[in-house]
Amino acid sequence: MYTTKKPYLIDAIVGNSRFLASLGRTGRMYRLWWPHIDYPQHVDEIRSGLYIEGATPVTTWFDGEEDGWRHEASYVPRTNMFKTTATSERFPLSAETVDYAVPGEDFVVRQYTFTNRGEAPVSFRFMYYSSFRSMETPFYHTTQFEEANDSLMHLRHEYIFSVSSSNVCTGYQAGAGVWENAQSGHLNGNGIDMKPDGALCWHIEKLEPGAAVEVPVYIAAGQTRTASQQSLAKAKSQPHTYWYEFTESNWHRFLNDAVPAPGTRSDIRELYERSLLAMKLMSDEKSGSVVAAPEFDEQFSRCGGYSYCWGRDAAFITTALDRVGLTELSSKFYEWTLTAQDPDGSWQQRHYHDGRLAPSWGLQIDEGASIIWGMWQHYLQVQDEAFLQNVWPAVERGARFLAGYIDAETGLPACSMDLWEERFAEHTYSAGAVFGGLTAAASFAERLGKPELASEWSHAAERIRQSIGELCWNEEKGAFYRALKLAVPEAVYREARQQGLGTSVSVNAKGYTTYFLEHDPIVDISLIGISVPFGVFPADDPRMVRTADTIEQYLTSPAVGGIKRYENDHYIGGNPWILTTLWLCHYRIHRGQYAEAKSLLQWAIDHRTAAGLLPEQVDKQTGETAWVVPLTWSHAMFILAVTLLAEHGQLD
Repeated sequence: MYTTKKPYLIDAIVGNSRFLASLGRTGRMYRLWWPHIDYPQHVDEIRSGLYIEGATPVTTWFDGEEDGWRHEASYVPRTNMFKTTATSERFPLSAETVDYAVPGEDFVVRQYTFTNRGEAPVSFRFMYYSSFRSMETPFYHTTQFEEANDSLMHLRHEYIFSVSSSNVCTGYQAGAGVWENAQSGHLNGNGIDMKPDGALCWHIEKLEPGAAVEVPVYIAAGQTRTASQQSLAKAKSQPHTYWYEFTESNWHRFLNDAVPAPGTRSDIRELYERSLLAMKLMSDEKSGSVVAAPEFDEQFSRCGGYSYCWGRDAAFITTALDRVGLTELSSKFYEWTLTAQDPDGSWQQRHYHDGRLAPSWGLQIDEGASIIWGMWQHYLQVQDEAFLQNVWPAVERGARFLAGYIDAETGLPACSMDLWEERFAEHTYSAGAVFGGLTAAASFAERLGKPELASEWSHAAERIRQSIGELCWNEEKGAFYRALKLAVPEAVYREARQQGLGTSVSVNAKGYTTYFLEHDPIVDISLIGISVPFGVFPADDPRMVRTADTIEQYLTSPAVGGIKRYENDHYIGGNPWILTTLWLCHYRIHRGQYAEAKSLLQWAIDHRTAAGLLPEQVDKQTGETAWVVPLTWSHAMFILAVTLLAEHGQLD
């Protein structure tokens, strides 16, 4: 079996909200999820190559850069269809690949077109190698060639993928030795093996100069063998041009149903539409969950994984979707949240598509608070009484949990993990989110004629506001403290005591001690959140004005611009982030500082990827994409920035 380490950074995503695939700029497919966009992932390796008679002693794989292959890649305009054209001066053939998943169907189309750019007829074999490790395990796979439908079937448990084409293949092989034989250009016809590898080939005779031949490859999925075969039969029931036009028109219709991009700038319009298209792919069709990003670090070698649903991210994302009229996606997400709430009213840090708990660092109080806040923002947009009634039980349980999760000593929400999932404390941002959640819950209660609950939660929110104002201001830095009661290692605690800093300890029921610093003075972009979006203090509050200026002073990346998360951030090198830069942009808009806001917005536009997607981070030295492509939260923050500027008449 042929294996290489999959890249962290990818260049494009395609899908239909039940399929999700990640691709490189060479047209190589690295990962494929189905029937949900977060789990499970199935592809181990897929390669596309050419064995050109008289020109190549072995297969040349045009979805890589070996043998001088060069690639031009971009999305088909206003779609989630990705086109790659490969050419090499060494070979007379060019290869164009268009990848897309057909809306509402359980098959992916990989549309190949080979063109003879030479001066003589060319005979060649198109080699298609596929290794499926469904559920990301090497065990218990079967690969079989099915002559009845001319397909290669990859089977494991309830995941069956049938690979075939409208063009009848001329060769096949399943199991051991497939990669080696695909390399040699000669498949041996083995029909079945309990291994994940297989290959198909199509022999093209004497393609004339200037002529082209098309070989559409379908990947059809089903949870039974019959279902997979039926999906494949449907794919073959129409010419591939039909599916291309159907998919293209579907994406155009999706964009046309949204509020058009405001203003006249083409770069803003393109990124606006790309953001909507990306956010749609990150919304699971069946469950409604919204994932942070396509997974790219399956072994957790550099992070804790991203293909999960965070309530915090989703609250920003759904607010952006609502702003542009895509309210159905938001409604479905908030229906999903009802499946993920714990019996005590809390929502945990992150979840799978089915509401089950994902790998976690522990309770993060801003997650559930953000969901309740987002529910109210959504209700304000749709004014749907049925939605209000549907979510009210979850809102009531959630608000009771938030109101009961208060430290009597400080009046702030008790210790939990921060929004970056790195430290345990009473975080100022988390307090702002709980304020927002309780205020939203009070609005729900008021709307439903429950004035006692509305009053209780409003007063609880007001106490949090008072505590933030009284306890969390750091005059020395001219910014709010990031947190109170920051848990630290014992050595840090002892050093702080020697320096005369405020400290404390806590001993739990089993006798284990936790050490705390009284204050966390680190400047953090999330401090903007207590004003925008949660409204603890207005944007023109003098302390917010100073905090924002301090953030810009301390966190602007000196070499490339953009805003880092916080002082001394070490994650992936401590780079500026797209979403953090746009967060400060939001604040500047609320302050009426439009020139500053536009500059921050432009920085984000300038640092999209070649395919027009927004990453999480930008390298602090080179300005190149540094981590996670695409990050759904980044795209949401862009949409919010653009719509805010438009509302203030400041976009053009």
